[in-house]
Amino acid sequence: MNTPDYSTIKGSAEASFTEKKSEFIGFLRHVETDEEANAYIAEIRAMHRKATHNVYAYILRNGSVTRYSDDGEPQGTAGVPVFEVLRKEGLTDVCCVVTRYFGGILLGGGGLVRAYSHSAKIAIDAAERMIMRSCYPFEITADYNLYGRIANILPEFEVKVLDTAFTDNVTISLLCVSSLADALYDKIVDTANGKIIVHKGEESFGNFA
Repeated sequence: MNTPDYSTIKGSAEASFTEKKSEFIGFLRHVETDEEANAYIAEIRAMHRKATHNVYAYILRNGSVTRYSDDGEPQGTAGVPVFEVLRKEGLTDVCCVVTRYFGGILLGGGGLVRAYSHSAKIAIDAAERMIMRSCYPFEITADYNLYGRIANILPEFEVKVLDTAFTDNVTISLLCVSSLADALYDKIVDTANGKIIVHKGEESFGNFA
């Protein structure tokens, strides 16, 4: 798997603030397809039918898709600023919708850009980030005498330990970045002289945040 690592968010997040009596609510969700992004945009619009604007931007990893809309705000003052925040934060597979309830005071072009940018940023800050890396899942089962030896090996590799179960034996579940997976497998088997069960799963993306 030669696909590069990427950053996204887990689930959904939202945050809001008020600028000159206009309320801005930033909504953010993990999406992976056009269909999921459009469904999320429709969901927010349905929740906020009385809002003055529901501006959006989204970035998808598959196909490098980007979309944005000013939704009636002056061109370039809403959708693009939201998109730029997503891009500068290095996020993909995300959709951001910023809902505005107009408070009666015009913000001007610069004010709108700042407000929509800030809305996207505070929604991102409220989200749980995920750093997705190409990796292999491992399940390592050994007796208690070997546990310390294995635990000392793991820091030499880029791994994320997901769980350690202490029963009759010790079972460690972890993710190891793809480039080091074979070396980790060989080192654990060599260290334990075969007195260990190592199950290496299928390559996929895992969260290393």
